[in-house]
Amino acid sequence: MPLGNIKKVVFRILKILVIVYVMICAALYFFQEKLIFFPYKLDKQFKFSFDQKFRELNITTTDHKLLNGILFMADSSKGLIFYLHGNAGALDSWGSIAKRYTDLNYDVFMLDYRGYGKSEGSISSEAQYYQDIQTAYDSIKTLYEENKIIVLGYSIGTAAAAEIASSNNPRLLILQAPYYSLTDLMKQNYPGIPTFLLKYKFDTKKYFAKCKMPIVVFHGDRDEVIDYRSSLQLKKLMKPADTLITLHNQGHNGITDNDQYVNAIRNILK
Repeated sequence: MPLGNIKKVVFRILKILVIVYVMICAALYFFQEKLIFFPYKLDKQFKFSFDQKFRELNITTTDHKLLNGILFMADSSKGLIFYLHGNAGALDSWGSIAKRYTDLNYDVFMLDYRGYGKSEGSISSEAQYYQDIQTAYDSIKTLYEENKIIVLGYSIGTAAAAEIASSNNPRLLILQAPYYSLTDLMKQNYPGIPTFLLKYKFDTKKYFAKCKMPIVVFHGDRDEVIDYRSSLQLKKLMKPADTLITLHNQGHNGITDNDQYVNAIRNILK
């Protein structure tokens, strides 16, 4: 094949690759909510069933959407765990976790984010997501003194937990499998994609550094979703009162049932 024709073929291939790359970047930008959040919808008439006392709470957002939450009640309450769950499912499955804490005499409030469970609307920005959680937190503060509230976030909920703790005054912040930031996570998993496309920064490290209360971080050293090194990076920002607890041979899921976690959380909540 003549050199000129080879150059034309190479140019066409490069042109196609560039077009495909631009299309992938555009899709990631415009549809990133579908890549970050995996809600499970529940019918408004759905009846929750749990082997403990609970009641549903509906919270109205600033733009008049209803968010659904569940308050699980211990027999003798010492305070409240304000629990922010991961990026998939809904309260019908997440609610089973509450018993770990109600057995230790803490009530638990769990919120379904927009589009999850019975909650209305859909998540459209990071600021909206945080505002919804602040609205829910303000509602809970009418029921509990803030010095008896512990904020606990898991996975995608860790940045929101750190943000809400940094903007308020709960007694304690607990993070399970946190990431340094979603930008950092994107660099690890998709190094070829420019990070400026990411609308959701979820910058845990920024909020982490502003938290005045003690922080306890739990992370499995076999986490296959959020690398354990994320927590080692956060450790560099820790105050003397903060703690990183490494869960040995623990992956991303099942932290609440890990024996090491169970023993540690029992001591912490005493």
